[in-house]
Amino acid sequence: MTELSINKYDSKMFVKFILTGLILTLGILFITTSNVQAQNDWYVGKGVEKDMYVKYSIQYFDTNNGRPFDITIYFKDQDEKGNWIAPVFVEDEGKVINGTFILSPLDLTALGTSDIPPEMRKYRSAYANSLQWLAAYVPKPGQSLNSASWGKIGAIGGAEIKPVGQTQLNIPAFSQPIDTTRIEYYKSVSSNIYIKSDFPYPVMAKTFVDITTGNPPIQFQFILTETGKGQPTQPEAQEFQVTPPLMERTARGDYYVQLDWNPVPIVSGTETTFTIDFLDKDQFPTHTVSYNLVLRDSNDTALLDLKNQFTGSGTANQKYTFENPGRVTMEILVNSVRGMGTGAFVENVDFDLKVN
Repeated sequence: MTELSINKYDSKMFVKFILTGLILTLGILFITTSNVQAQNDWYVGKGVEKDMYVKYSIQYFDTNNGRPFDITIYFKDQDEKGNWIAPVFVEDEGKVINGTFILSPLDLTALGTSDIPPEMRKYRSAYANSLQWLAAYVPKPGQSLNSASWGKIGAIGGAEIKPVGQTQLNIPAFSQPIDTTRIEYYKSVSSNIYIKSDFPYPVMAKTFVDITTGNPPIQFQFILTETGKGQPTQPEAQEFQVTPPLMERTARGDYYVQLDWNPVPIVSGTETTFTIDFLDKDQFPTHTVSYNLVLRDSNDTALLDLKNQFTGSGTANQKYTFENPGRVTMEILVNSVRGMGTGAFVENVDFDLKVN
C-alpha cells in the first residue's frame, strides 16, 4: 500500500515537472518570438536619438508646384512630455528659413505648438505629407516589415499599402549601399517608399497622384542626403536667380499660370512688362479670365494691388516699375474662367522674383 502511494506521488510529480518545463519552454519561445517580431517592426520615429540630425531633398505636389527644397531636422532635446524639440531650417532657391518643430514622440507629427515663421508653414505641410505620411498606417509600436499588408488608402478603390521585399540602395547619406524594405501601393502606377529598419523616417520615396486619365504627376518624392550626430551647420543664404518663363499650378490643380517678362533681368527704375498666360489643367490655353494680381516686397508690403482684371484671350500684360532691388512675390488669383467662378475654392499661384 505504501509502495503504491509512493508511485502515485512520483507520477504526479513527474507530470508537474513535465508541465512546468513545457510552460517554461513555451514562455521562452513566446518571449523570443515577440522580441524578434518587435525588432522587425517599424514606425515613423523608430531609432530616433537625441543629438541626431537628418537632411532631405523633398518635392511635394502642393508646395512650390513640386519644386524641390532641402530640409534639415535636428533632434536637439525632449521636453517634459517627451516631445522632441527640433530646430529646423529649409533651403529653397537661395533662401534659408529657420524655425523649431515640436515633434510628437508617437509619430513625429509637427505639433501646433511648433515655433515657425509664416513662410515655413507650407514646408511643414510638405513634411507632414511626405516624410511623415506613413505614420497613418504604422502608428507606434508599428507593424512588421514582413506583414502581408499595412492597410488601404482611405479613398474610393483604396490601394493596399504593403511591404514587398528587400532592396539594396545607394543613398547619399551613407557611404555604402544599405538594405531597405520597399513599401508599395498601386493605383494606375506603382508608388514606392523605402525603409531602413532602424531609421526614423523612410530614406527614399517616389509616389504619384491618383488620377483616372493621362500620366500621373509626382505626389511626393524625397531622398536622405545627410545624417549624423551633433548640431548641423546652418547654411548661408545664396544669391537667388530666376529665369523666365515660370509656370505654376493653382492649388486645386484646375489651372496653370505662366509668367514671362521683359526686359530680363528685372531692374529697379526700369519699367517691366509682365506677360501672363492662363492655361487649363491640361496646360492648354484658356480664355475669358478674371483675376487679381498683387506684388509684395520681402517685408510683405503690397507694392501693387489690382482687383478684377480681365483678359478675353487668356493672355494679359501688366507693367510695373520697381523702385528698389530685392526679392518680390507676385500673387495671382483666378476669379473665373469662361464665365465660371471657382466657387469656394481658392485658385491662386505665387511667383518668387528678383529685382536687380
